[in-house]
Amino acid sequence: MDNREAKGGKTAAVLCSLVGTLILLSVIASCLVMALPRLFGYQVYHIVSGSMEPQIPIGSAIYVKETKPEEIKEGDVIAFWSKDTVVAHRVIENQVVEGRFRTKGDANAGEDMNAVEYDALVGGVAAHYPYIGGLMAVYATNAGKAYAVCFAACGAMFLVLAGRIRERSRAK
Repeated sequence: MDNREAKGGKTAAVLCSLVGTLILLSVIASCLVMALPRLFGYQVYHIVSGSMEPQIPIGSAIYVKETKPEEIKEGDVIAFWSKDTVVAHRVIENQVVEGRFRTKGDANAGEDMNAVEYDALVGGVAAHYPYIGGLMAVYATNAGKAYAVCFAACGAMFLVLAGRIRERSRAK
């Protein structure tokens, strides 16, 4: 075996190893941004409407921490149940005596028609990150989960291929 073949084998092994590692890390990182916050008591939701734009754009993920209703202040963004969906809007007024909030979406002209009762409160929005909500929507489907597994398997195959190339180079 000449020197050029040895260099080509090493280069191919390094490239396969690099690509495989990057693929695996991207799958792990994309799963961690959704799973890790739950370990610390946060609920994660996907924003699908523009009522809080530009502060919280469509496709963002919001991280919601359980908060006592009495601790919510005017100007805080809260998440609450409205029928079968979670909504994130800004608090205009916390009506402690009545046990409800008056809320408004930042992009909406007026305040919400209905007050939010304390028992509908999910919590206060602690953080939001653009685009991650779209990733959550993909991973929520069976096809998205299958893509993630296949993508991770491809990364693992690149790492196996890198090992085989190294073994073959050593054998020669």
